Amino acid sequence: MVILGAAVALVGALCVLDLLLTFGVIRRLRQHTEIISGAGAAAPAVVGLLPGEQVPAFTAITLDGEVVSSVSGVRAVGFFAAGCSACPGQVGPFTGYLTSNDIGTGGALSVIVAVDDELPAYTDRLRAAGPVCLVEAGSDLLSAFKVSGFPAFCVLDDAGVMVASGHDPAQLPAPAAVV
Repeated sequence: MVILGAAVALVGALCVLDLLLTFGVIRRLRQHTEIISGAGAAAPAVVGLLPGEQVPAFTAITLDGEVVSSVSGVRAVGFFAAGCSACPGQVGPFTGYLTSNDIGTGGALSVIVAVDDELPAYTDRLRAAGPVCLVEAGSDLLSAFKVSGFPAFCVLDDAGVMVASGHDPAQLPAPAAVV
């Protein structure tokens, strides 16, 4: 009977210790969540070319068959990938950014990285906002902007120089603030 009592006491002590450790881990996870979310809000991440860098020459064809070889007149570029789980959720904010900053169809360019030439469901929403290029991974267009992750968004000045970039169009500056 004494052994049984000692075993129950030992198991109880281990359970209390486990509970205390679990509370400590939860507290640390909350601290890390605050640190991570605070760091993301501090400044938009650079997703390719650095601000001040000129976009180099590239060649791409839009879904309408037009050849795009420069960013002349383009003020905002959005990069999406067909297999990207975060991309559909950023189409609305990107088109909203274009609308709220009065960037017409000539000032916007959307780029979709194709997977087996399959167009994502949100392609028509992007086409309504401006030309859309369907490219393969490693294309000239992606290399020109040095894009390696999706979604990615860029703001350019009139000369095709990178002003700002990030993964969230809501964090990009308005083109008026860019000039």
